[in-house]
Amino acid sequence: MADNKWDAFIYGDVNVDIVIPGVEHFPLPGQEDVVDIMNTYVGGGAALFTLGLGKLGLNPVFQGTIGDDCYGKFIMEELKKTNTDCSLISVSRDNKTGISISFTNEKERSFLTYRGTNAEINLNSIKLDKVQKSRHIHLTGYEGNINHNKYLQLLKKVRKLNEVTISFDVGWDSTGEWYKGIYELFPYINVLFMNETEAIHYGRKDSALEVIQDFSGYCEIAVAKLGKKGAIACSKGKDYTADSYPVTAVDTTGAGDSFNAGFIYGYLKGKDIMDCLKYGNGCGALSVTKLGGNTGFPVEDELLRFIKKQEERLG
Repeated sequence: MADNKWDAFIYGDVNVDIVIPGVEHFPLPGQEDVVDIMNTYVGGGAALFTLGLGKLGLNPVFQGTIGDDCYGKFIMEELKKTNTDCSLISVSRDNKTGISISFTNEKERSFLTYRGTNAEINLNSIKLDKVQKSRHIHLTGYEGNINHNKYLQLLKKVRKLNEVTISFDVGWDSTGEWYKGIYELFPYINVLFMNETEAIHYGRKDSALEVIQDFSGYCEIAVAKLGKKGAIACSKGKDYTADSYPVTAVDTTGAGDSFNAGFIYGYLKGKDIMDCLKYGNGCGALSVTKLGGNTGFPVEDELLRFIKKQEERLG
């Protein structure tokens, strides 16, 4: 559509991630430990997805809320560096920018999180007139029975907009209910994302492949991210499998959102599903090679060179 203003509209969470690597233990009360490094990055699944699309050369617009503080200014600067339209970002009068502190070592990660402005997320604030100026909308933040009806109503409204495609990442259900009513959403979704564990829980089957085969009977494309085992997709009764690309992982934060961005980059470029899976795997792999959820994410030429090199290596 020639009159589209943006390639993709993204609404959702944004915060700063303060990453402290190499933390083997926490100091005892009254003690102080010194670390070698402590870095600040943009975090939040929706924001990381947006940064990825921008780095790959697409033109995304992000709607979210930040605080009137140094972290909010930092987020705005980082988004603008990646060709993201920030005109729909609002500044909260009530909350400060969200913060997530990540303590990592070779075996595990621990987090302390202040939701801040992310507590103000409300699907009713999505500007549908702006969505209509985009080719695509990407949604996250589903919480099962807690906000299911809001998502259902939103998806119905978006589906009425001309030629706007929809991707949806089901996300983790912290309640443990894994709401069966999620099936109601699928007919309105073009690309449905989940990781392996989420798929098995929501689908109540033995394998992620069985789940996406089932889910794809309701949506256009169902995709499951399998970590080191790569990714699989199913559409119109056909299965697709793409192996992961081996890299040395430094920080897995944002790997799933990076995969989503790579896949949707391919989808919006009109590529076939196998290419979309390869783009997703490539973005996911490169994203974990550096600290931070988007630091290692590639630009378009870097992604294509990386995939070509990996394909040549595998023969």
